[in-house]
Amino acid sequence: MNLLENLKCLCFFILIFVGQNGLAQEQAAEKSIHLADPTIFFHEGIYYLYGTVEGNANQGFLVYSSPDLKEWEGPIGANQGFALRKGEAFGDKGFWAPQVFYHQDKFYMAYTANENIAIAESDSPLGPFTQSIKKPLEAPVKQIDPFVFIDEDGKTYLYHVRLAEGNRLFVAEMAEDLSAIRPETLKECINAADPWENTQEVPWPVAEGPSILKKDSLYYLVYSANDFRNPDYAVGYAISSHPMGPWKKQDSNPILGRTDIGINGPGHGDFISDKQGGLHYVFHTHYSNSEVAPRKTAIVKAGFSEDTDTGEHKLVMDMGSFYYPEI
Repeated sequence: MNLLENLKCLCFFILIFVGQNGLAQEQAAEKSIHLADPTIFFHEGIYYLYGTVEGNANQGFLVYSSPDLKEWEGPIGANQGFALRKGEAFGDKGFWAPQVFYHQDKFYMAYTANENIAIAESDSPLGPFTQSIKKPLEAPVKQIDPFVFIDEDGKTYLYHVRLAEGNRLFVAEMAEDLSAIRPETLKECINAADPWENTQEVPWPVAEGPSILKKDSLYYLVYSANDFRNPDYAVGYAISSHPMGPWKKQDSNPILGRTDIGINGPGHGDFISDKQGGLHYVFHTHYSNSEVAPRKTAIVKAGFSEDTDTGEHKLVMDMGSFYYPEI
């Protein structure tokens, strides 16, 4: 075989390798779950995953299930894969950022639609989540990204984003039947004022995607900052001794960003405790470092480490545990 033939043979094998590698990447991408703003709800040994449906957020919320947080199946919602379907509850577009919780013998879903917050209910985590009267929570401004927190004393709080001179995080106590907030309790928690929270120095800064953890006597408000399309979209947190604040942002922020996991846009997630009591953070990333959408659901382990100087427990993410759950 002469030199030319050798080169042709080498090129042939290189093309095969590149093609196989590209196919493997494509197949891996197809196995990924494309839900943004994800949340996981655990019930009777099964994990249920919900989120904003990338590319089709005007139909409702799909749900997937898993016995182990690794391998998932679905969508398996009660209505053609949807746990909540347009027409069965408030909203006809922009179904974003659901949260599912159990309260007073019912399953509830707090969610965004039409840049308003609504709460639907169901007898099953699979849905259908419905409203007898299809309406959002009353508010004088647009509001998104709800997170309902029920404290040990039974009081219920709604953490959410109000669109007023930026995406700003607020909290208010809720009525017992979850039909409204108590407006006299409404307080702003935080806004995006630190340099890492507005890396593009835009006039409309963004703090969003709240979730709450309680550790001993402290409350941890975890949030994301920057526009979700910004590669610097990242996660930070603030601490308070009361669910209404005041809140102290942490010097360690951001605790999850693109430099930590090597992929752009990580953020807007929720926490889930596994069957062994281990803590995990489910969130989304950009599709790749060159494309934002469709965003991909990801998971990392999380936990607390004690600060020997202050005695406070610092929230930390285990970057080595980062992975994309697959179908």
